[in-house]
Amino acid sequence: MDSEALRAAVEGVRLVDAHAHNLVAIDSSFPFLSCLTEASGDSLHFAPHSLSVKRNLKDIAKLYGVDSSLPAIEEHRKNTGLESISSSCFGATGISALLIDDGLELDKKLELEWHKSLVPVVGRILRIERLAENILDEGLSDGSIWTLDSFLKTIAAYRSGLDINTSVDRIDAEEGLLLSVKAGKPVRITNKNFIDYILTRSLEIAVCFDLPIQIHTGFGDKDLDLRLANPLHLRSLLEDKRFAKCRIVLLHASYPFSKEASYLASVYDQVYLDFGLAVPKLTVNGMVSSVKELLELAPIKKVMFSTDGYACPETFFLGAKKAREVVFSVLHDACKDGDLSVAEAIEAAEDIFAANAIQFYKLHLNHKSVSCKSSQVLETGNTLNPATLLVRIIWIDASGQHRCRVVPRKRFDSVVVKNGVGLTFASMGMSSSCDGPADETDLTGVGEIRLVPDLSTRCQIPWSKQEEMVFGDMHLRPGVAWEYCPREALRRVLGVLKNEFNLVMNAGFENEFYILKNVIREGKEEWLPSDLTPYCSTSSYDAASPIFLEILAALDALNIPLEQLHAEAGKGQFEVALGHKTAGTAADNVIFAREAIKAVVRRHGLLATFVPKYALDDIGSGCHVHVSLWQDGKNVFMASDGSSQYGMSKTGEEFLAGVLQHLPSILAITAPLPNSYDRIQPNTWSGAYQCWGKENREAPLRTSCPPGIQEGRVSNFELKSFDGCANPHLGLAAIAASGIDGLRRHLPLPVPIDVNPYDLGDKLQRLPASLNESLQALRADSILKDLLGEKLLKAITGVRKAEIEYYSENKDAYKQLIHRY
Repeated sequence: MDSEALRAAVEGVRLVDAHAHNLVAIDSSFPFLSCLTEASGDSLHFAPHSLSVKRNLKDIAKLYGVDSSLPAIEEHRKNTGLESISSSCFGATGISALLIDDGLELDKKLELEWHKSLVPVVGRILRIERLAENILDEGLSDGSIWTLDSFLKTIAAYRSGLDINTSVDRIDAEEGLLLSVKAGKPVRITNKNFIDYILTRSLEIAVCFDLPIQIHTGFGDKDLDLRLANPLHLRSLLEDKRFAKCRIVLLHASYPFSKEASYLASVYDQVYLDFGLAVPKLTVNGMVSSVKELLELAPIKKVMFSTDGYACPETFFLGAKKAREVVFSVLHDACKDGDLSVAEAIEAAEDIFAANAIQFYKLHLNHKSVSCKSSQVLETGNTLNPATLLVRIIWIDASGQHRCRVVPRKRFDSVVVKNGVGLTFASMGMSSSCDGPADETDLTGVGEIRLVPDLSTRCQIPWSKQEEMVFGDMHLRPGVAWEYCPREALRRVLGVLKNEFNLVMNAGFENEFYILKNVIREGKEEWLPSDLTPYCSTSSYDAASPIFLEILAALDALNIPLEQLHAEAGKGQFEVALGHKTAGTAADNVIFAREAIKAVVRRHGLLATFVPKYALDDIGSGCHVHVSLWQDGKNVFMASDGSSQYGMSKTGEEFLAGVLQHLPSILAITAPLPNSYDRIQPNTWSGAYQCWGKENREAPLRTSCPPGIQEGRVSNFELKSFDGCANPHLGLAAIAASGIDGLRRHLPLPVPIDVNPYDLGDKLQRLPASLNESLQALRADSILKDLLGEKLLKAITGVRKAEIEYYSENKDAYKQLIHRY
């Protein structure tokens, strides 16, 4: 039997986590130990002595590279921070889509939006019992008393227990409603008649709109009466003709009633199964036994994976890790027993981990979020290609250059996913002038890290159908982030922003670039503009439209939103504006977008370059970034009413004031080359003075009121002093760190400049006119040093100094940059 083929399929499949809950802040009062057991209160004292907890602690300790004791793991969590441990845990899961039940009440629970930085797709599961309680807590707007009619006009659905009376009397239900309200607030719905009535009405709605229903079955915390958790209690509901077409998922493998659940799924068309919580909360034998029992009668097409992860990212890691191990063991035994062929077992793994959930929940997923399906085509977008031969692992160094290691797909899935690939320390110390470490970075060819793929970013390359690409995180060893890693630096700073101020930073990039054509003159190769037309020229776009149609298709395939594109003012220059996303995703997106643009243009025999100043006598290219702040899914950079002087909230003003104050040192990161300062000149809309303005394109910081935003308010600010040679993760980290300083110190925002700053002469401070000046400001910036990390900042400044020295001695060397960026 080809067990390795089965193992590779199980390890390589992208997971759809169909039932989970919110994470909490690192300083939540929720005990970490409670994530590993269903015990609570005094019984937690004994939990570390259970087999499953001991095993799970060992698995977590191995991931983090620490001792397997509970105190050692808790200390690592505290010191490392939520952003970092989440990255480690989710990076090891291979979860591509996450459905979150956000009705579980947890201290310092993070909103759904926060989770979108961890996986490509996040959806919401509505916990109807919590919705009902919230509605009752709020009361009626006119102060009148609840009746069943007034309640049912508000509520959409509800989830309840298993011994359901689908013929409950309306009068009894109304009495139950009144009893629930009279018990006081916060309302906790416990009356069975009321619960049964609401669930019955909810099932009717679910049938009408073809909505799936998840029902908790089997074990859970001690609030649950296990005697009533046997799914056989649902038989009367399942026999009710009104609900014959209702799609019902029995959660948690119904443990210890897994055989009963399997029976129900085999005889009732509307019953499906999910084994989250049973995996990983049981022993290895218990997990294997429960999954085997599910498959004894239930069709494979009805069995689905979830982690039931909650509160701590480790629960997602453990759920995914043990699920892969358990499913492999179960399917391997089925092959040995002759129940399945290897090909059928591989298909079963892909169904259980992804395909069944995609079809059942009608998920519209693209190639970044579905399994590596080998036996059928899923109508959910562009899937990962089973014929993939190679995988590119991409990282961006301190000089902003895109680099990659490429490994065969089979080795990637079997070895690299877990262990990464080796990479020398020198990889973060190279400048744009030399593929060797700069002297003052303290990074040399001695020492090695692991470039560990972040599987949430894994995708098929649209322009090279037999290849995939994925971002790599830099780890000292798998699970332990390297302090020089740019993606980790951004996560770390964003974690501070979230933990201190409960804010999420969103960003969207505008990419300016030149398209050049190759010309041979007097036997010498030259790269010249592809056209000579002006700003927003229709003829310029028309000539390039075949290229941009391919670029659009590539960006769509990569799930990167394109807002607009047009010809820019330079000869052969264009701009592609991307939609805003959470900062980490936005940084990833702009890198993938550049890869797509360069590759598509190259296929047409041309060259796309993002170098800041391709020609000294023409317009420069920037990578302007738009930044906004979000809280609980709402833009809080924008003023909430018309009382704001500048259309910004107080939070927005303080954040922007911090960015404005640190702008001279930010430039050393966002404008990283001497060539960058040839672009940042007065009267070129590039932002040469230290100021901000409302819709002032000569200011480096411009507040924006795009179409659809109420007049007088601003939705975001644009930083114009950012170019395509910058590492976007480091650039956004510097912006976030500066904004944090503004929030911490409540910095006041000076008055906006509403004229060309150049016309004010000496009244305004000129931003650094050279990389050397900006580098001096960065070296003196204690805030950026503290939040980005002293060692990382030293590597950045070492690279910058090497570039200053090289380009001052080699004036013609700029020509080589068009091929590097």
